[in-house]
Amino acid sequence: MNKTVFLESHNLKNRNGGLGVFNYELIKALSNQNLDKLSITLNNKDTASLKAEFGTQFSYKKYTSLQRHKLFRITKKYDVWHSMNQNTKVEPRVNPKKYILTVHDVNFVEEESNDLNSKVNLLFKEKINRADSIVYISNYAKQMTHQYFDTKGIEEHVIYNGNTIQEFIDISNLTNPFGQGKPFLFTIGDFIERKNFISIIKMMEITDDFNLIIAGNNDKSYGHFIRDYIKSNKLEHKVFLAGKISNAQKQYYLKNCTAFVFPSIREGFGLPIIEAMTFGKPVFLSTLTSLPEVGGDAAFYWKDFDPNYMKETLFGQLDNFEKNKPEFEIKLKQRAATFSWDTAAQEYLNLYRG
Repeated sequence: MNKTVFLESHNLKNRNGGLGVFNYELIKALSNQNLDKLSITLNNKDTASLKAEFGTQFSYKKYTSLQRHKLFRITKKYDVWHSMNQNTKVEPRVNPKKYILTVHDVNFVEEESNDLNSKVNLLFKEKINRADSIVYISNYAKQMTHQYFDTKGIEEHVIYNGNTIQEFIDISNLTNPFGQGKPFLFTIGDFIERKNFISIIKMMEITDDFNLIIAGNNDKSYGHFIRDYIKSNKLEHKVFLAGKISNAQKQYYLKNCTAFVFPSIREGFGLPIIEAMTFGKPVFLSTLTSLPEVGGDAAFYWKDFDPNYMKETLFGQLDNFEKNKPEFEIKLKQRAATFSWDTAAQEYLNLYRG
């Protein structure tokens, strides 16, 4: 008899965000594994597209927002319930034999409320109390969870995310619409304050040798702030907001940028770092949170965000990179290759079967 596994995967809908990417890439990797004696159900609003891609490898439950409310919780009892996001409000009505929780970060404690009895923190506490096994996407995420919450007696694991670039897309027909052929720095992410895009924009105020291209959803309030800052400081000629971009466009910018810059101040993992390293590009990161854990000794780091210091570090390390380019490129690509979705999927399957 097959063991039944429910993946609470409704965040699949947003492939432009980290949670959506995690959901999709892990499920895709699971589909490539031996799923013998497992019956895995995906929870998603768009079941038709999932069926078209994965067929009978999985079963499908249609997600509706009503599932978030206690009265309409899913009634079927599963052997394993995997909550793929620490903030989802979708929970089982009947406790499964094993409840697995993946924690990406606990930024909500510092960004929303540090009152551990607030609604968002109580929701997370409920998940911890229900969990038989907690998986963290980085040691940093584990450390921060321990700082604020009690997980004693719960089985814990760290399973790193994989590399989302598993094949190179033909980008020969693409061009850079920004900056008239000037070399550029590149970064990508949701426009939220913790991404700290403002620090590299302030660096660009005193940097004339490069343009800066920032990709990602900039419709939020931080995006409005960034646009206003660029305009009021007359930086439109060298700081460009690309908005949401396709995978092909992302690979184009990663392949053609001089460097990838990622000064985030709170990050549970940082998938774009691995993508940039895959192209052998120098990556410049903050020393904060999980970023050194991902970049390792293959990355360059900013210890603070003073614009002059950031510029000096950038130019100094770019000079170092160019003088030793073959060695650096090998090191970066080898670092990127250590992160594998197939490896992550195998480790999750061990938990499902255990």
